Amino acid sequence: MQVQIHNLKGKVTGQIEIRDDVFAVPFNEAVVHQALVRHLANRRLGTADTKRRGEVSGSGRKLFAQKHTGRARRGDVRSPLLRGGGVAFGPHPRSYRQDMPKKMRRLALRCVLSGKASSGELKVVDKLELDGPKTKAILDMLIALRIGDSVIIATAEAEANLVKSARNLLGVKTMPAPLLNVADLLSFKDLVMTVDAVRKVEELWGEKSVPEAVGSVN
Repeated sequence: MQVQIHNLKGKVTGQIEIRDDVFAVPFNEAVVHQALVRHLANRRLGTADTKRRGEVSGSGRKLFAQKHTGRARRGDVRSPLLRGGGVAFGPHPRSYRQDMPKKMRRLALRCVLSGKASSGELKVVDKLELDGPKTKAILDMLIALRIGDSVIIATAEAEANLVKSARNLLGVKTMPAPLLNVADLLSFKDLVMTVDAVRKVEELWGEKSVPEAVGSVN
């Protein structure tokens, strides 16, 4: 698949051949959904906790007689029916972690990347080397590329100046290519990648049986 390469001013400077086994995979909705649910579940800390009636401070003595008072049958002050009493079916610390086969995780990521490429939401730039924090340079690039409300900017490795330049822009998230995940790719509409980031993604998540493709930059 051929994709255009842009510079920071949004002008087309050439084309790059991207691998079909990463950016042209049929979309598998079930696998993507499972990967998304797993990712969100693994984010949960599972530290929510409530006290059972046996853990609440208070006397275990019955408040008043069971019968002949005309009042409701009432136990001790730790009853879940009373204010300040224990919680009957509240949450307790637990692990929400889910597992998923590695091949399915890789397939889900390739499906989402392929969806970005096929819908035109993937933009490739030659490089994002900044000599200092320059928010305006990133903003001008996004405007030139006609990026909408939300975008992920992915580079091959962490770029400190890029992070500082984009952190004040609403709806813009920067990350190294190895940290791309299904949840973020589905949460942000557009994806901007450098040429090196594209090659890094192909190296990490491409099919091992397919020989390394060499992209041509004209």
